[in-house]
Amino acid sequence: MNEVLKAIKDRYSCRDFTGNPITKEQMETLVEAALAAPSAINKQPWNIIMCTDKALIDELNDAGMEIISADEDKSTYNRIMERGGKMFYNAPGMLVALSDDSRWATMDCGILIENVALAAQSLGLGNVICAMMGIPLNGPKGDEFKKRLKFPEGYQFCIAILVGEAKSGKEPHELDKNKVIYV
Repeated sequence: MNEVLKAIKDRYSCRDFTGNPITKEQMETLVEAALAAPSAINKQPWNIIMCTDKALIDELNDAGMEIISADEDKSTYNRIMERGGKMFYNAPGMLVALSDDSRWATMDCGILIENVALAAQSLGLGNVICAMMGIPLNGPKGDEFKKRLKFPEGYQFCIAILVGEAKSGKEPHELDKNKVIYV
């Protein structure tokens, strides 16, 4: 099996990181994979933030956990607590995709993040695509976090991916071939 198909087949959502830092080379490879993503009309409606500041990631985690713990619907909070109590799973790296407000920006950022997920898998890094980054960014400290993350003017959070050394493994989800219609 070729390496791309192997990365696609073997990738799973890692929710248990060791916390060990990723290397500069790994970080640069992930950034290059992000920047290589295709986009509608090649507009590249994104900016990316590669954050390896573990203290800042932990602060974002704590702020997000505080917000979801106050939610009446405890299902998200309880699920995270069952998985170790950390919204960002002790990840040492986070690539954040920001989008402008153009028509296809959300889809284009999704493609960008998938590139990063497959690149991380090919490097032996655990990863999980993470929309929950929006929770602390939209919370009471959101403006402070955006400033510390150096959000450029005119861009908003779209999606993120957490990356790092996996603490434990997991099988990828089973393929549901009932979801396919052949015409």
